[in-house]
Amino acid sequence: MPSAVDALLSAVLLAIACWLINNNLRYYQPDKESYFYLFIWCAALSIACVAGCRYILPLFDMGQVYFNFLQQSLVIRFFTTFLALGWMAMISALFYTQLDNKRTELRKTEAEKLARDAELYNLRQQLQPHFLFNSLNSISALIGFKPELARTMIHQLSDFLRGTLKKDDQLLVPLSDELSHLNLYLEIEKVRFGHRLQTEISCDKACGEAKLPSLLLQPLVENAIKFGLYDTTDAVTISVRAEVEEQYLIIMIQNPYDPKTSRPRKGTGFGLSGVQRRLYLIFARNDLMETHANDNIFTTIIKVPQL
Repeated sequence: MPSAVDALLSAVLLAIACWLINNNLRYYQPDKESYFYLFIWCAALSIACVAGCRYILPLFDMGQVYFNFLQQSLVIRFFTTFLALGWMAMISALFYTQLDNKRTELRKTEAEKLARDAELYNLRQQLQPHFLFNSLNSISALIGFKPELARTMIHQLSDFLRGTLKKDDQLLVPLSDELSHLNLYLEIEKVRFGHRLQTEISCDKACGEAKLPSLLLQPLVENAIKFGLYDTTDAVTISVRAEVEEQYLIIMIQNPYDPKTSRPRKGTGFGLSGVQRRLYLIFARNDLMETHANDNIFTTIIKVPQL
């Protein structure tokens, strides 16, 4: 009977001490300089547990023999209690440190995602002004001598901008939707440039539902029109080809250019650099776009991973 009471009391006191340590470490993570104080705290709690046994057990009238045994075992009780509390403190410190690290990583990931989304949004907002100003200038020029054509262009511009607003909250869209939106843009540009702008768009049947970042093609085609038509009065053909190959949607955009007046190079203009930045922010890769110029043909190739 005395041994059972002793064991029960020791277990209760040890459980209270462990709870105090665990509860404290839940809200306070000591640094390297503070582990000495944690050591002192474990020692103090061990002394408190041993003192509790020393002064509470005699109240149960266990006899002189057991009291003598209690007196002789105080040192052993201290060290065993200290060892148990030390293990509890170490386990709690490791657990809550890991938990805190996970929460920090989660906050960091969320902050990076917010920053990435903000940059993506900013990039999207920069795509439209140049094209919009050009379109409005063209409409202004057409109003005087071709009012019907100006009215048509206004409707086309309205449809294009409406589609752009709908896509603002979409990260990835099917290629078929992106091509439909691109055709709206090209119809507006064809009003501006007339017969000088010709387009060829072709894609495999398999890539119609392939996904790519929304509003990705329009700045690339705008870049092709800029370098293909601005320095010539001849008719120019802009080609867009798409195919799926080895889990990638590969899109190739080509335009002729005059090397004497246009010197396209990698990263020319906001269109190419903006697209490359968007691809990096979404897929964390810098190798998804390449450009090269051969035989007076400027080619832009993008590879979109199909997740």
